[in-house]
Amino acid sequence: VQLVESGGGRVQPGGSLRLSCAASGFTFSSYDMSWVRQAPGKGPEWVSNINTGGGSTFYADSVKGRFTISRDNAKNMLYLQMNSLKPEDTALYHCARGWAVYEYDYWGQGTQVTVSS
Repeated sequence: VQLVESGGGRVQPGGSLRLSCAASGFTFSSYDMSWVRQAPGKGPEWVSNINTGGGSTFYADSVKGRFTISRDNAKNMLYLQMNSLKPEDTALYHCARGWAVYEYDYWGQGTQVTVSS
């Protein structure tokens, strides 16, 4: 199993980024997927999750209305569109296999997002 995130970077407040997660080594379409972030000095924070078919999505209150999770099962890809970014969104963003933190069995290495003026 391999999960590889990309798309992070440095952006000004109010800017946008689109994160991608390339999945391999398993049947991607059979698993719920999540995005989790970890800010310096803090524990992991769940951001969003999506069910196998992409029809059910949930978001942390801190990102609701600004972030959109999606997936392309034909391409084995998971995405996170992030708009109206805030400095408090600065973190290392990971994709994870599973629906909830207690069931994540694989994480990617993460992609860094820095929101700063």
